[in-house]
Amino acid sequence: MKKLLVLSIILGFVTACTTVPITGRKQMNLLPESQMRSMAATSYSQFISQNPPLPVSDPRVQQVQRVGEKISRAAIRYLQAKGATDRVAGFNWSYNVVNDNTVNAWCMPGGRIVFYTGILPICQDDDGIAVVMGHEVAHAIARHGNERVSQGLLVQGGGIALDFATAYANQPEQTRALFQQAYGLGTTVGAILPFSRLHESEADEMGLIFTAMAGYDPAKAVPFWQRMAQAGGQRPPEFLSTHPDPEKRSAKLNELVPLARAYAKKYGTE
Repeated sequence: MKKLLVLSIILGFVTACTTVPITGRKQMNLLPESQMRSMAATSYSQFISQNPPLPVSDPRVQQVQRVGEKISRAAIRYLQAKGATDRVAGFNWSYNVVNDNTVNAWCMPGGRIVFYTGILPICQDDDGIAVVMGHEVAHAIARHGNERVSQGLLVQGGGIALDFATAYANQPEQTRALFQQAYGLGTTVGAILPFSRLHESEADEMGLIFTAMAGYDPAKAVPFWQRMAQAGGQRPPEFLSTHPDPEKRSAKLNELVPLARAYAKKYGTE
């Protein structure tokens, strides 16, 4: 009986494993993506109702939306070429701008993206916005949200009890509470928690490639992140809180620029 239980748990974990596009990293996603999108839609609506976004007539919103649409189209084009469009099935891409000096941007499962006005001066132009947008689109496509909540489920269940995680996931209220906890969601503008360093580094790589495929200059990522590192003085912006050392990061991004351009050449640009 114990052997059968262990085997069922192992098989369950194998079934829950997926491969992240571009990086090829194996990840654990215990929750159905449809459930993640549903919870994200509810939380996003609550956030927007409490933090009204700028109107579409605002040039800053138009710029963010224009860049966002180009980045998401490029990412989808790549996924189509790889036969991996399931990664964006059911997505409802949206790009809103909230009037707040917080230097941040974030994305929820299902492609719901928010920029704060505080990050726009650091972006400076379309290329800078594309760097941030590519990063956020990458979070959504890599399903980092599901992975983070899944890790929380495993912690709640002792790290090995897949049956507990499955039962927990089938309880909407409890799972929604875990989702809120994983994202640090609240009523204040700066409430969204940053992802782990692994997720952020992965979003950097994937995002740079999506940026290049959308027709933007991936080399602009290096000066953008340098500006980000300098923006907070002694205290870096929330957007940098889990990222690698800025100098190491710039060096890594420099290394990735040729790769991003190679992807753009192979899979096309806007």
